[in-house]
Amino acid sequence: QVYNPRKKAKEKLARLLRMHSNKRERINEASAGDIVAAMGLKLASTGDTLCSEDKPILFEPIEFKDPVITMAVEPKKVQDHDRLIEALNKLADEDPTFKHKIDDETGQIVISGMGELHLEVMMHRVRREFSIETNQGRPQVVYRETISEAAQHEEIFEREIGGQHHYAGVLLEVRPLPRGTGNQFLDRCESPDLTDIFLEAIQQGVREAQNSGVLMGYPMLDVETVLRDIKTKENLSDELAFRVAAIMAYKGACQKASPILLEPIMRAEILVPEEFMGEVISDLNSRQGKIENIAKKGPVQVITATVPLSKMFGYSTTLRSLTQGRGTFTMHFTHYDKVD
Repeated sequence: QVYNPRKKAKEKLARLLRMHSNKRERINEASAGDIVAAMGLKLASTGDTLCSEDKPILFEPIEFKDPVITMAVEPKKVQDHDRLIEALNKLADEDPTFKHKIDDETGQIVISGMGELHLEVMMHRVRREFSIETNQGRPQVVYRETISEAAQHEEIFEREIGGQHHYAGVLLEVRPLPRGTGNQFLDRCESPDLTDIFLEAIQQGVREAQNSGVLMGYPMLDVETVLRDIKTKENLSDELAFRVAAIMAYKGACQKASPILLEPIMRAEILVPEEFMGEVISDLNSRQGKIENIAKKGPVQVITATVPLSKMFGYSTTLRSLTQGRGTFTMHFTHYDKVD
């Protein structure tokens, strides 16, 4: 029996297995440094710590990046729809970088992951492990939006809803932050009418507005929001009015602040025989890639480059044809940057 401190629950291990690539060996105990698989866990998920209850220890959970690519999928047989959702739920439980949702407008199942290959592998697992045949759409890049200059906007929300009059005024300033900083909120309002309840409603409105940008509806990134002032009327100002006013003020400020689109940038490591170096580098340049380093590793050259994800679709096929099947590559997400 083991204890899961994050879930505050006890679990029983059915068996321990030492994994050897294509075979597994049952064992009775594991010690420090061993890498094993445990069967029978019902509550544990990726990132949980398992320990003894009398000496509990909780390791920091692993930080996972947000998905950078999406793709629409559908079952070939209509009756497999619920089974497909169930299969995707199980895969998402195992892999925190894999997500799925049903699009509100189109009703399509949209899956998201860390790259083209990641989604290909997931669809292969759906077919192999759950026996569900699917049709897939073209992969789509997940963009972000940000602003390129500071701006202010004041929004007065005054409306009658359900027979009740609502009033709130919010003045917000937005400023661009360095790439990778994330979104921040600062309260610089000196009005005595600003209560904790109103402040929380304004912050909630700003968070809601950040989920959908003003250019193409992608989430906002690297924006500092400053609350400068509020306006109230006795008995008419409430949380709803301030939340709506904050949403409108945020969107108004972002529209004035020269919004721009950001795309995911990937770091690629490409292993190629020396005689194909010229063709591979030329192809990377045509994909707006920036070569960071070229190093020799035994009989091959290792090219490290940063490339926009949107330019890397189908790259594995291109690389094989350029290098007569001898080139390989790996890539991972590094940051978002401006679309050229």
